[in-house]
Amino acid sequence: MILITNPDKSQWAELLKRPVMNTESLFDTVRTVINRVKSEGDVAVLAYEEQFDKVQLSSLAVSEEEMEEAEKLIDDELKDAIRLAKKNIETFHAAQRFEGKKVETCPGVTCWQKAVGIEKVGLYIPGGTAPLFSTVLMLAVPAKIAGCKEIVLCTPPGRDGKVHPAVLFAARTAGVNRIFKAGGIQAIASMAYGTESVPKVYKIFGPGNQYVTAAKQLVSLRDVAIDMPAGPSEVEVLADETANPTFVAADLLSQAEHGIDSQAMLITTSADLQQAVKAEVERQLALLPRKEIAEKSLANSKLIVVRNMDEALELTNAYAPEHLIVETADYLSVAARVVNAGSVFLGSLSPESAGDYASGTNHTLPTNGYAKAYSGVSLDSFIRKITFQEITPEGIRRIGPAIETMAANEHLDAHKNAVTVRLSAI
Repeated sequence: MILITNPDKSQWAELLKRPVMNTESLFDTVRTVINRVKSEGDVAVLAYEEQFDKVQLSSLAVSEEEMEEAEKLIDDELKDAIRLAKKNIETFHAAQRFEGKKVETCPGVTCWQKAVGIEKVGLYIPGGTAPLFSTVLMLAVPAKIAGCKEIVLCTPPGRDGKVHPAVLFAARTAGVNRIFKAGGIQAIASMAYGTESVPKVYKIFGPGNQYVTAAKQLVSLRDVAIDMPAGPSEVEVLADETANPTFVAADLLSQAEHGIDSQAMLITTSADLQQAVKAEVERQLALLPRKEIAEKSLANSKLIVVRNMDEALELTNAYAPEHLIVETADYLSVAARVVNAGSVFLGSLSPESAGDYASGTNHTLPTNGYAKAYSGVSLDSFIRKITFQEITPEGIRRIGPAIETMAANEHLDAHKNAVTVRLSAI
């Protein structure tokens, strides 16, 4: 990890840079795969599964027999953990239900909104070095609460042609309708355009590597909505001298083991803590099974000492971390001053892992500084709000003349006339 002490403000922009992910350079490759899936459907997806995932499949759909087999392969302890996480995620997201109320903007003019679930959504669950069954819950549970009628899931199979049983169990527990064995670009293209097997959806959710990110960006230009821009995962710990260096190091490493392009950051007012965390990271790193991945990630990670908490907060808000852990003596007052972050974890007993799995909040969050403008996935991500308005004779008399005047001044005479004929008729 890189140690930095009291950096000048002119250095901040350079210090806060993330590992570069230039998806634009991949667009030609990604576009070729997308276009072939659009024109050839299942045949293309099966061919790309053999090319990219090194597996020969006879069909893309996960069968009922495979679902039942997966349930038998999961031990009861993991089943109970998944059910607990599902319940907490459900409780938190159900509390976000929109309650539209009718508003009389003036006598005779009533306006309101209605929340409607997106009818067809696609969930992408990466394969790679770890089965992300937790992401299945984070996406499918709010989709179900929102009332999405069709929830489609794509995930790459293993070399044996099967999907990890925990992913299948989580999908069934959360209420996914249909599951398909497809990964990478071809999975995104399948959900964006539809194939003989995979239904076309209206919005695609889920993380992925740089090829998945590039594919989501391309299909979102014209054809389907996506959840948010995404990049490598990241965490910042904001700490003072009261923080526990063992906890801080564990939090940094829990992020670093995600992937080699992940970033872990400590911003602290304590030079002693910086040194203690460095030593503790080295001690804990040696014990990790995913040590090699974490080591490469830590090369992009920094332990920064600043002069005071005001500077620490300014630097934090400039960074806009995906995950922010606030481990300070007065963490509630410090957290009140955070304006740019995806998800915030307060105090010494709130690790990022809690939000990743089972506290109930969503772990699909804006990365790469997008927390300055984007929210994480929530119930709102799966709904649309439709506005309604009803105008009575009294209402059209009250606002009609203003509409006529505004329309006339914009030189839109037909707009004006739509009001004029009504005023004449009542």
